[in-house]
Amino acid sequence: MESNVTKTPKFIFVTGGVISSLGKGLASASIGSLLEARGLNITLQKLDPYINVDPGTMSPFQHGEVFVTEDGAETDLDLGHYERFTSATLSRLNNVTTGQIYDSVITKERRGDYLGATVQVIPHITDEIKRRIFQAAKNHDVIIVEIGGTVGDIESLPFLETIRQIRIEVGSQNAIFVHLTLVPYIPTAGEVKTKPTQHSVKELREIGIQPDFLLCRAEAKLTDSLKAKIALFCNVEKECVISAQTVKNIYEVPLSFHEEGLDEKIIRKLGIWARSPHLEKWEALNRKTNNPKNQVTIGIVGKYVHLRDSYKSLNEALLHGGLAHETAVNLDYIDSEKIESQDPETLEKLCNVDGILVPGGFGDRGTEGKIQAVKWARENNIPYFGICLGMQMAVVEFARNVCRLKKANSTEFDVDTKDPVIHLMEQQKDKHNKGGTMRLGAYECEIKNGTLAHTAYRKIKILERHRHRYEFNNKYRKVFSQKGIVFSGLYRKEDLVEMIELKNHPWFVAVQFHPEFKSRPMNAHPLFTQFIGHALKFKLQRAHAGKVNKTYFHKKHTNELVV
Repeated sequence: MESNVTKTPKFIFVTGGVISSLGKGLASASIGSLLEARGLNITLQKLDPYINVDPGTMSPFQHGEVFVTEDGAETDLDLGHYERFTSATLSRLNNVTTGQIYDSVITKERRGDYLGATVQVIPHITDEIKRRIFQAAKNHDVIIVEIGGTVGDIESLPFLETIRQIRIEVGSQNAIFVHLTLVPYIPTAGEVKTKPTQHSVKELREIGIQPDFLLCRAEAKLTDSLKAKIALFCNVEKECVISAQTVKNIYEVPLSFHEEGLDEKIIRKLGIWARSPHLEKWEALNRKTNNPKNQVTIGIVGKYVHLRDSYKSLNEALLHGGLAHETAVNLDYIDSEKIESQDPETLEKLCNVDGILVPGGFGDRGTEGKIQAVKWARENNIPYFGICLGMQMAVVEFARNVCRLKKANSTEFDVDTKDPVIHLMEQQKDKHNKGGTMRLGAYECEIKNGTLAHTAYRKIKILERHRHRYEFNNKYRKVFSQKGIVFSGLYRKEDLVEMIELKNHPWFVAVQFHPEFKSRPMNAHPLFTQFIGHALKFKLQRAHAGKVNKTYFHKKHTNELVV
């Protein structure tokens, strides 16, 4: 994209107050999308205050999804928002953690780089944070930097001190502060309360940061009188108090901010000349999202189903696939452990979906339930999509029930299995540290002509992002081929199986990589588009047939009910 700015990069620092999970990532991504719509070359960066080097070793229950960049960095899920809302392809430069900062500073100290100085938070830690912000900003018109956590957190203080210093160094016309805060409605009082916002801004001002804009999270638009009150007590111009009200879907946020004039006010504050925004694609996207012609239900069979952020990119990619067909996608999260325990309600849910997806994951908990879900999809011609572990579970199921290798398993779950159809990659055998040592980032995959994969991608060579240690065991390739598995995607350099399909099945595709990381609302990933298309076809065929086959899984036998 051609740039309108040739001077020093402009900085937008986004902070949050009162509580977490208000949507700083979405707000940052939306601001990025609006500035990009004006022709500016933007990038985004997340500063995370935790001491982990990256989220790669953190439980999804604590941190949510780990988003993987093209260059193989394990990052915060907000980078997924950044990529979906803009055209940016991000890298390890775009996610900075306290762990990375301290690791770098301590390494320099051990090397003697500080020439005997006492190493301190100021200036050494703040200088290292500053260096990384400027590095990420290079060659861009604007960088939007989101500071994780909330104002008042001890962990965030070095990051907040750093952005305070940057504002002084580059000047107020080159750096602005945007603060996202909560304006709650209290039902018992029947009023919207501004005190949480006032106290949040007070905390910021005490450490030397005066916000230029307040994004006020509320259930509805703020009235002019409320905006005036907040502006007065928080020392912010009234026009810079922005309603960030709840919307029907996250892709309405950029349009909502534009309606408030946020993008125009930001470029005016930063002294940027830019064209009027081209928001036609965003408007068309929302028309399509809010007015679907059809709907399908997809069963996501996993063990993190109680925390939806664990599958954030996956959820969005499925919705993108639906948009390509003007179809709403209802996501039904099915606990694989409850399939194992034969929970009737869970089995009923599994019987009524239009497509089944088994996502990535680690550990053996719930794997037998996933295998049963794969079997159900395979035997009943239900569209099936396996991703990473979902492909491995499809391999194990096929080995046991079609190839008659009854004890087949992955060595991740049974190191002594007689038939290790999934095994540890050769390059992983000498790895001892857990963090950052998996097969990570984009690798080339060669697609076989005449396959479902080729129909979807319409090309032979693709690049997809990976995050795994285990792979298909090539010793079993011959028997799998004889029984009806098509190896439709390979990494030729190391002869690794990346994609499999099932002959004589309407749509049964499983991949070792994570296609969800590259799906965008206006450019849905082709595999998700194809999957949802076949789920819609399956739904229509089943409705036409007027009956549903329901198979309840039992340990010793299967009961078939037709209703």
